[in-house]
Amino acid sequence: MGQKTDLIVVDTDIFIRDLRYSRDRESTINRRFLDAIRTQGNAATTIVNLLEICGILSFNLSSVQLKELFFYFPRRYHVDVLPLHSLEEPLPDIGIGNLFERIGKKLSFGDALIAAVVEKFIPGADVFVSWNAKHFQQMHIPSLTPAQFLK
Repeated sequence: MGQKTDLIVVDTDIFIRDLRYSRDRESTINRRFLDAIRTQGNAATTIVNLLEICGILSFNLSSVQLKELFFYFPRRYHVDVLPLHSLEEPLPDIGIGNLFERIGKKLSFGDALIAAVVEKFIPGADVFVSWNAKHFQQMHIPSLTPAQFLK
C-alpha cells in the first residue's frame, strides 16, 4: 500500500486533521496515510511544522499539555523532527531573501518557510505530503496529497 520512498516529509495539515478534525470527510484517507508512514518508518516533519501545530492547538491546551505535545509528538506519529527537535536551539537560518523569493512565487509565509527548511535541511527527502500539495509544487521534490501517495 502506498508509494515506497526513502524519506517522506509530512506537512502540518495532516497532523492537525488527525488531532482536531477526526470527523472530516477525508479523515479515513488521512488515517490510512498516517498508518502507512508508521508501518514504513521513514517519515519526518520539520521543526517549523511542529511549531505550527503547537501554535494552532495552543488555544485549547494548557502550557503543560503544549510542552507534552511538543516532546511526545515524534513518538506519537513515528516521525523524526528535522533539522532539530529542541526548545533550546535557534531556528534554522534560511535567509530572508530565500523566503521572499518563494513568497514572490505565490507562497504564503508559512508555506515558504516550510518549503525552504525542507529544501535546505532535508535534502534527502523523496516526497512532501500535504493536503495542500499544490502549494508546494515548486519544491525540488514531488508534492502529493495523502490520497495520491496511497495510490
